[in-house]
This record gives sequence, C-alpha cells and structure tokens, in this order.
Amino acid sequence: MTGSSLVVFVTRRLAVAILLLLIISFSVFALVHIAPGDPVRSLLGARAADPATLAAIRARYHLDDPFLVQYGKWLSQVIQGDLGVSIQGNRAVTSTIADRLGVTIFLTLMSTILVLGLGILLGAIAALRRGTRLDRAVVMFGVFGISSPAFVTGIFLLYVFGVLLHWFPIFGPGRGFLDRAWHLTLPALALAISVMAIVVKITRAAMIEELARDYITFARARGLSSRRILFAYVLRNSLIPVVTAAGLIVVGIVAGAIYVEVTFSLPGLGSLTVDAIQKRDIPTIQGTTLLFSAFVVLVNLAVDVIYTMIDPRIRFGRVEA
Repeated sequence: MTGSSLVVFVTRRLAVAILLLLIISFSVFALVHIAPGDPVRSLLGARAADPATLAAIRARYHLDDPFLVQYGKWLSQVIQGDLGVSIQGNRAVTSTIADRLGVTIFLTLMSTILVLGLGILLGAIAALRRGTRLDRAVVMFGVFGISSPAFVTGIFLLYVFGVLLHWFPIFGPGRGFLDRAWHLTLPALALAISVMAIVVKITRAAMIEELARDYITFARARGLSSRRILFAYVLRNSLIPVVTAAGLIVVGIVAGAIYVEVTFSLPGLGSLTVDAIQKRDIPTIQGTTLLFSAFVVLVNLAVDVIYTMIDPRIRFGRVEA
C-alpha cells in the first residue's frame, strides 16, 4: 500500500460520498415537503393566529417559496455550517444537536465495544468448542438476540434490572464519565444484544473455516504453540469478514439507538429526531438526518481503509495474486 494510492482511493470515495449525501439530502427534503400537515399550524398548536402572523412565520422559514428554491437556500446554509432554526424551539439546529450529540456518541461507543468485544469472544469460543453444549448455548443466545428488537430487549432489561432489582438507574443519562457509563449500561446492553448475534455468527463461521485449512495443520506440524496459531493466524484471518461487516454493524447500532433512546427516555439524537418528526420540525429533521447520513458514509469509508490494512492482498478494488 503506497501513500499516493491511499490518497487517490480516499479522494474518490469522498467524491462519491459528497454526491451520495446530496442525493440523500434532496430525498429527505422532498419527503418532508410532500408530507401532510402544515408546519406553521403544528408550531402554533391550538392557539389562534391572524393571517398576518401566519404569513410572517411562513416568510421567516421560506415556506411559500418553490420547492427547489427552498432546497437551494437550505443547501447553501448547510455548506456554511448553518442547519437553520428549529421551528418548535426557535433555536439553532446546530446548538440543539450539539447538546444531544454527547449522549448518542457515548451510547454508540459503549454498544460497539460490547458488540465487537463480546461478539468476537463468544464466536471464537463457539468455534473452538464446536459441537459441545457451550457451542449450542452461544448459538441459541445469538438466535435470541437477533430475534429480539432492541426496544423489546430494553424494556425487559429495564423492568428486571432497573425496576425489580434496582441494580441500574432507569432514567437520565448521568453526569461525568463513570456516572454516565452506569446510567447507559442497560441501554448499551439492549442495543448490543440485538446486533451481537451477527458478529458471533460471522466469527464462528470464519474461525471454523480457518481451523480446517491446510496451513493450520502445517503450522501445528512445525511445532508452533496453539496460542500463536490462534492469535497470529486463525483469529487475524477470521477478523477480515468481521471488518467487512463492521460498517453494517455500526449502522445497525446507530439505527437501533433511536429506539433505545426513546425506550429509556435518553436526551440523544434519536429521541430528538423522533420528537421532531412528531412535531414536523422540518429544519431539525433535515439536520439530524444529514448528520446520520454523513456518519454512515464516513464509517463505510473507514471500514474500506481498515480492510486493506488487515489483509495486505487487498489493493483498492483488486486482489493481488
């Protein structure tokens, strides 16, 4: 891997990512625009308003402009780092997102660590103990996890470990690192269990395949220790399909975080998005959706780069002989 080839690869992917984000932003803007209901009436609620007030509100948010003009104005603001002003809170969308972003990042990181750490560990144990009761127990756990939506698992954990046993807090994100980790333990577990089964299945299948290869038999014949064979050969090669699926795994975690945040009443981006959709807060919907989309695109780009580092045979779209 040369530095120039890496720069060319990243540049191409960034160009594709920008085009993809433009398509996503236009699609979301169009869907919000054609959705039923009037955002002005949603803003005013049951309060009565004269025509002058309604006209002033519509003019402030450019709601009477043609669709393409509205999109062009919004896009020019986004390029300058301005996501607009929330209709409901009359506050800059960037400030609202900044206040909520920390909880979502913390929850996502905790869940990702649990998914990858426990998922790879359980998958490796199941592969090394193939056919035993332990292997069947791990597989059953995976089936249970992938069959249970995150919000259902969250309600179960919340009731058992929060309400009945009082082991964990049931409300709020906490303050400080340790207190926040304690408050987000149950949400992170609920989010991780629903995604961990994918990592367990991929790791188990990849390790079983690697253990059956001829080079493992040759390594044992050379007298290499089981630990060195496991970590230097089997586990490293088994991580390649895990890294390939890492983009989908992280995206699944972020998507599940929306339901988990609502279940546990966490003030994150997921609950902000749901609340904005219910109140038809167009600037907030567009801002959070664009942020989620940018995150997904950047994660996939990072996975592609890491993939080439783990497997030296991969060279940006071709496999070396």
